[in-house]
Amino acid sequence: MKKITLLLFILLATHVAKSQNYPADSDVLWVTKPNNSDWLYKINEKAKVTVEFYLYGVLQKDIVINYSIGPELMKADKEGTIKLINGKAELELGTLSKPGFVDCKLKVEINRFKYSHHIKVGFEPEKLKPYTQFPADFTTFWDNAKAEAAKCPVKVEKTFAPEYSSDKIDCYLVRLQAYKEGYCVYGYLSIPKREGKFPVVFSPPGAGVKPMDPLKHMFYPEDGVIRFDMEIHGIRPDLDAKTYKEISRSFGGGDNSYLINGIEDRDKYYMKKVYLSCIRVIDYLTTLPEWDGKNLIAQGGSQGGALALTTTALDSRITACAAAHPALIDMAGYLDNRAGGYPHLYTQYKNMDKPDIIKTLQYYDVVNFAKLIKVPVFMTWGFNDNVCPPTTSYIVYNAITANKKSLITPVNEHWVSENTRRVIFAWIKTQLK
Repeated sequence: MKKITLLLFILLATHVAKSQNYPADSDVLWVTKPNNSDWLYKINEKAKVTVEFYLYGVLQKDIVINYSIGPELMKADKEGTIKLINGKAELELGTLSKPGFVDCKLKVEINRFKYSHHIKVGFEPEKLKPYTQFPADFTTFWDNAKAEAAKCPVKVEKTFAPEYSSDKIDCYLVRLQAYKEGYCVYGYLSIPKREGKFPVVFSPPGAGVKPMDPLKHMFYPEDGVIRFDMEIHGIRPDLDAKTYKEISRSFGGGDNSYLINGIEDRDKYYMKKVYLSCIRVIDYLTTLPEWDGKNLIAQGGSQGGALALTTTALDSRITACAAAHPALIDMAGYLDNRAGGYPHLYTQYKNMDKPDIIKTLQYYDVVNFAKLIKVPVFMTWGFNDNVCPPTTSYIVYNAITANKKSLITPVNEHWVSENTRRVIFAWIKTQLK
């Protein structure tokens, strides 16, 4: 137990700069430790957490902390205060009578500054099941959609990107016509600069309308793997941030979000062209003369994790899939009085409980695609994630019947460490034929 506690403390401290719980340049550090070291409990088992609070690295004593406890992303059902006696307090989190997560939120004010923190624990989440129904014509709908999209020729424009190239990598900005005549997507294609044939990793993007570049994963082509980092909206990814911000105002968020564009009609929903464009990108990648003809892996995080899973289900050419905290899972789960998946339609948007919308979601929810996957899958997610909550990650993981492996990192919010990126890549390499 001492080793586990020390490891947890180190893990918390080393991720100060990346997580919401531990923001960069903060004077404070919260240390919250559940009484079960894996943060998991049996249904009806009582959970507890000890709380410590450090200011400038000094353990604070006799301060009062406000807390609220309740089901993940739902209204709290218990509130109160605790006092840190000799710098520590133990807080009863209660239990659940069915699978799910409890979230404990903490707040304190010191020297007129307010600090907050939260921690989630799970109760038999391996038993979580989706609320979303699987339509009888699900596969027929997507087979027909793919056949229609395939009639549009893939037209490619490839421009050398010297700013991302090196003595080891040739990088190109690629524009592809996909889905329908005149509709395009972009991506950065990074190819090892040496003789040979290489595996291909297809990587769709996270949510939003924003600039992108391939720098974060350049270690893939450096290690002999072709990588395609995709853009889904048909907007050049190398535009400046100010221009992207202006574009994003038009359809990037709120009631103008692309994520609800056409959502009342399964044939007009914005994400239809996104899902199909991913397939057309695969059509292109399988024509690359540098591809080894055997290995084609889908990999992404958040919305990118969702698209990696859906593309794997829709395209038998994908040989393995790696997804981090995927979005778009059991989005209607809120209608079952529990956390649903990003983009949180039933808490962040209005009038989403219409029958037509609920029906449309069934054809786009990742959990229904997951049931069709036949190749190996690697998934990683954290418990403290409020963007893509662990409830939905477990739901999709539980739905996968193919060979699967998980890396569960309880402390994580909506981020992936550099180390975990390397773990994902290491798993991908184990799947190469």
